Amino acid sequence: MSIGNSGRIVIEIDPKIKRQLYSTLARDGMTLKDWFLQEAKSYVGTEKNIPLNLASDVRSVTKTKNSI
Repeated sequence: MSIGNSGRIVIEIDPKIKRQLYSTLARDGMTLKDWFLQEAKSYVGTEKNIPLNLASDVRSVTKTKNSI
């Protein structure tokens, strides 16, 4: 799939899933764009929330310094 410079995203999905998605979104009062942006922001934001084990990183750096 090519990635252009515009703000458009084009995907092909099964027509049955498309109908179900639009039906569910309409029931919830959302547009596809609103839903996609909400989900995309949530998905991208999860990368920032990955827990880091900094204590083990500090120990490995200390061991390396002491080994030199």
